[in-house]
Amino acid sequence: MALTETTEYDKIEVVGTYKAVQVRKATVIKKNGTELTRSFERYVLQAGTLDGNDALVDTDISSEPAEVQAICNAVWTTDVKAAWKAKLIAYKSA
Repeated sequence: MALTETTEYDKIEVVGTYKAVQVRKATVIKKNGTELTRSFERYVLQAGTLDGNDALVDTDISSEPAEVQAICNAVWTTDVKAAWKAKLIAYKSA
């Protein structure tokens, strides 16, 4: 009886004006190669956060899987980051 647990990043979506990256991570448990359970965790990555001086601090994606990193790097352009920073500053001021 061999139980195995694997992690799959089975859904990666880019949504909205500010290119939020939504990730669905599946944890799969198998017994002798037959899937017993599959559970999901979802999270969202944004281009960054503001520091105390309203400078945008890039989100650290170094611990993300390579495919998630590649998508973030592709969609978080300078223009997207500038727009996201402006939105965060405007939201903070409201």
